[in-house]
Amino acid sequence: MSRLGPRTRLAVAAARGAAVLSRRAGRGGTSLPGKVLLRIDPDAVRRLAARLPRGSAAISATNGKTTTAAMVAAILERGGTRLVHNRAGANMAGGVAASLLDGRGDLGLFEVDEMWLDGVVRDLRPRALLLGNLLRDQLDRYGELDAIADRWAALAASGAARRMVLNADDPTVADLARLAPADGEPPILFGVEDDGVALAVLQHASDATHCRRCGAPYAYEAHYLGHLGRYRCESCGARRPEPHVVARDIRLDGIRGANFQLTLPDVAGPLPIRLELPGLYNVYNALGAAALATALGASPADIAAGLQAVRPAFGRAERVRLPGRDVAILLVKNPAGANEVLRTLALEDGEHDVLAVLNDRIADGRDVSWIWDADVELLAPHVRRVVCSGTRAPEMAVRMKYAGVPSERIVVEERIDRALDDAAEHADGPLYALPTYTAMLELRALLVARGAAEGSFA
Repeated sequence: MSRLGPRTRLAVAAARGAAVLSRRAGRGGTSLPGKVLLRIDPDAVRRLAARLPRGSAAISATNGKTTTAAMVAAILERGGTRLVHNRAGANMAGGVAASLLDGRGDLGLFEVDEMWLDGVVRDLRPRALLLGNLLRDQLDRYGELDAIADRWAALAASGAARRMVLNADDPTVADLARLAPADGEPPILFGVEDDGVALAVLQHASDATHCRRCGAPYAYEAHYLGHLGRYRCESCGARRPEPHVVARDIRLDGIRGANFQLTLPDVAGPLPIRLELPGLYNVYNALGAAALATALGASPADIAAGLQAVRPAFGRAERVRLPGRDVAILLVKNPAGANEVLRTLALEDGEHDVLAVLNDRIADGRDVSWIWDADVELLAPHVRRVVCSGTRAPEMAVRMKYAGVPSERIVVEERIDRALDDAAEHADGPLYALPTYTAMLELRALLVARGAAEGSFA
């Protein structure tokens, strides 16, 4: 294990001091210590990561990073691995640095924001890098998908990650496999093979519909989620590669969870998996987690048990109890993710009471036009009553009206505390809260203050 130089030791001491002061001020201190650390020693992530006995693994995606990381943690910890993990979800360079600062363990497990990925991975030099998907998200913050795809392609070709774990069903992500250095470990690919959960047509939220190699449009044999599916390019012959980790016989059980048969490399017969998390998007998260855990040497038994042990993470299909009312919090932050939440709710029987909270703060993305690409029409026939809240509550109400929800069933209340009270008071059964990211944080803060939720990401 390498020793730290004087500059890094000074940076570590200053960062720990900043953490103490931040906590005393009631500000938590999730990322601040890491920012201080990197300001004093920009190479601190590289130096600290080099001290991990079993190296590290990184996870990035537009959707599902936090849930996938929780699944991988559950798998690895069953096998006795002590993790250094940014469990609180701080996934930029400062959050990764902060986790390394205080973490004591065998192996690092870090979810990383997609735009920070190349810099962080070049410092971490991880044993394995999982890339789950690349979907349109916060265009006013990150620009077009191609800009991120180009950065990911350069990263894949650099060999900074010893092994890549890639979603075969995402054309942009799967194409990175051909860029992996020939002298590195071969990529592991994962995907869905079950046309029973395929959609009839490509969704409006589909993005990567043209071949990265020649620019011709893909022809799809099956559409699963956004632009994820089974595809081929009829111009140059590029096609979806055969995955090594596969989900078949998928049964989606509404908000309650999902069942599927998991196939792993070199394992005789599929493993039956019961997920306590809903939707096809969580089946994809589970596949990515299983593939990454495989790359890290986890046993099939630990993979199956770990996946089945995971419960909904902070704001991601989390269920809490208010007096007389169950509340399910389903984070929505881009069209593809929203569509899967809407698809899941449409599987539930009866009419639904909904609290839809749309914010346009920086962490949400200022441009909220994405709600018009979300297939709210899937949910509209099932809405008994919807309370629209947040900084862009009127726009959400308009979207609900255009989707077909009758005006008399739509309530606008911009203040989230009043909206929650109104929605909970008038609900006839469970309440489904659909908040964007900062709205989810506000909603959970309210629920924590009322004793209905725990105040932690873990």
